[in-house]
Amino acid sequence: MRYTLVALLGIMTVFNSYAQESKPASEATKAANQQVQNSLPFSNKQDFEDAPKGFIAKEEPLTIKDAKGNVVWDLEEYKKYIGLDKAAPDTVNPSLWRNAQLNMINGLFKVTDGIYQIRGYDLSNITFIEGKTGWIVFAPLISQETAKAALDFINKELGERPVVAIIYSHSHIDHFGGVKGLVTDKDVEDGKVVVIASDGFTEHAVSENVIAGNAMGRRAIYMYGALLPRNASGGVNGGLGQTTSTGMATLIKPTDLIKETGEVRTIDGVKMVFQFTPGTEAPAEINTWFPEKKALWMAENSTNTMHNILTLRGAQVRDALKWATYLNETIELWVVTPIDLLMVKFTFYKRSNNLIVHLFAFRKTNGFSY
Repeated sequence: MRYTLVALLGIMTVFNSYAQESKPASEATKAANQQVQNSLPFSNKQDFEDAPKGFIAKEEPLTIKDAKGNVVWDLEEYKKYIGLDKAAPDTVNPSLWRNAQLNMINGLFKVTDGIYQIRGYDLSNITFIEGKTGWIVFAPLISQETAKAALDFINKELGERPVVAIIYSHSHIDHFGGVKGLVTDKDVEDGKVVVIASDGFTEHAVSENVIAGNAMGRRAIYMYGALLPRNASGGVNGGLGQTTSTGMATLIKPTDLIKETGEVRTIDGVKMVFQFTPGTEAPAEINTWFPEKKALWMAENSTNTMHNILTLRGAQVRDALKWATYLNETIELWVVTPIDLLMVKFTFYKRSNNLIVHLFAFRKTNGFSY
């Protein structure tokens, strides 16, 4: 299963050949962008203070290739024109530019003792939980090439460890597509690796990425600007991450399904408590609480952006009310528990007393803004 379908390659080539030169911003665009600049609190730099926390190391250059030498991920093109010290050009919405700047803060980060994230290797982040003997991995990116690069990098920096468990926190491809860059089918068949997902995961993953995959793949080209040149008049940012990788997407069927809130799993010495949240950001989704670390993994049920309800690529429309209701449950489950940090799949994590405020705000956004 390829995320960039072979059938689309010819289409992309034709579209590229007819691509027009980027145009400068019109007066109307300049005025609209200036209005955004004037109306939002860009003087608030809290996110820029939070994002680099826990930084350990990064790879330079960050260009990832497949076995044939084709580039499937390249952050270097973005580095040429997106910088933390650069003001938004008049061709780019200042809010989008700010998001792009935050997404460019990449590398290996220590979230807390035993929890690490690698950011900037794909549309999503990949999270590594340190067990007694190996890694428990959350959200293994879109492509096996980018996931393997992330695993190789963390093993290089922190010491070699095998992957002992994979957690698919939901049924969208950026949460499972890179799994075979981390483990093999035989690893799972032999019981060396546990694969955990929400009940209904396989059905929804297949229906979205295989049955509807061709149409959604074509729409994604437009949604993420895959054919746009990498410059300030072209591809700037995909919102949740810079863009999508274009390597080989893979899938290994889960071996353990979470079917209700409160289910507990202890893997390689790490205790995890799951919240079952079907029909939220994805048809099959789970949140995870780490009681010993006072850390809460929110998958894509809470992000550092205003998430969409209807996505242009054609994923199932989200039920905003159900999503907000499950966020209520999240707050009720853990509001009385001191939460030290909140991990999300995109951008960076948050700490301390702002966490419940963040969840309340995100719930309000979902429940009332739509």
